[in-house]
Amino acid sequence: MKKLIIVLIIAALAGGGWYYYKQSSQNAEPAMQTRQDKGVQKVKRRSIQLSITAAGDISPAEQVSVIPETSGRIKALLVDIGDNVKKGDVLVTLDDETLLKERDTQTTEIEGSRLQVERDKRSYDRAQQLFDKGLLSTAEYESALATYQISTNNLVRSEKSLAQIDERLSKTQILAPFDCTVLTRPVSVGQAVSGSDGASGGTECLTVADLNQMIIDAHINQADVTRMKLGQEVNIQVEAVTGLKLTGVVERIAPQATLKNNIKGFSCRILLKNPDERVRPGMTANISIPIALADNVLTVPLSAVFTEGGERFVYIKKGDNWEQRTVKIGVADFSFVEIQDGLNEDEIVALEPPSMELVAESTNNQKGQFPGAPGGGAGRGNRGPGR
Repeated sequence: MKKLIIVLIIAALAGGGWYYYKQSSQNAEPAMQTRQDKGVQKVKRRSIQLSITAAGDISPAEQVSVIPETSGRIKALLVDIGDNVKKGDVLVTLDDETLLKERDTQTTEIEGSRLQVERDKRSYDRAQQLFDKGLLSTAEYESALATYQISTNNLVRSEKSLAQIDERLSKTQILAPFDCTVLTRPVSVGQAVSGSDGASGGTECLTVADLNQMIIDAHINQADVTRMKLGQEVNIQVEAVTGLKLTGVVERIAPQATLKNNIKGFSCRILLKNPDERVRPGMTANISIPIALADNVLTVPLSAVFTEGGERFVYIKKGDNWEQRTVKIGVADFSFVEIQDGLNEDEIVALEPPSMELVAESTNNQKGQFPGAPGGGAGRGNRGPGR
């Protein structure tokens, strides 16, 4: 009886151990498969767009410093920061009291000169008649003529002086050069300012700009600028305005490189095609310039493509093993690369080089040799299509 009980206990223990082993094996296989799936990916179709990205500052296309042409003291400031004005509107007026007094004096002088010219003209006409009849000497005739010419010259000189005063008076009103918005106003009423004709170049009274036309000044890396051209479309996002997407066009590319933040590149001017009223000068914009597009093409992750000996290859899943296969690549972005030849859709590629004992001979490499591995040895190579 005791022997029977012992046999039953041993059988129960053996059965339990076998059941536990089967359950552990079944649970381990999916876990192992999951770990393996993390290092592989299927060849899929997708669209790839290669773009040049950069950041730049937004500024008006037209911005002007308003400086008076003549020196004087500010009498009135008719605009303030943020005001919109039309071309020809008066922005600033200078004190013109002294000039107005000079004008009144000059006007009075001109009236006296005209009366003198009329008197001298009558005297000259009488002298002309008497001289023609032989009743006046040559000396007296010439004296009357000279007196008339002198008074005429004085009148002309006075009229020119009046015209100069009028011109100076016109410069006491500073007008808007175009339809614009006032950006800055660094002066105050009563402040003395110098004109642009002075040695200092003049005092800036206002800064105005046309905010209906905005540009972005971007610094493009020298490695990317060769792929750009005038007229290219640009996608724009403004950091300060969430969700706002604008478009622009490449308007100008500098012919000479410059250094900015120790990076050699080229200044690029981009004109916004659809400016938004929320966009203001000084904001930062992120630009993207599409330069290549591959639509609905076979792709693999960048990490799946390796390079050795100038050739690109991938590892293809073949049952429990891997096959190294040469591929031809096309457009690539920061995540995926186009496969132009060498792969089929839904094939599985490795994202990391597999163990060499699991790599079978390649079907598209002669004698089973892998690129860059003389004598048939499998070389892992460098990852990435360009490295």
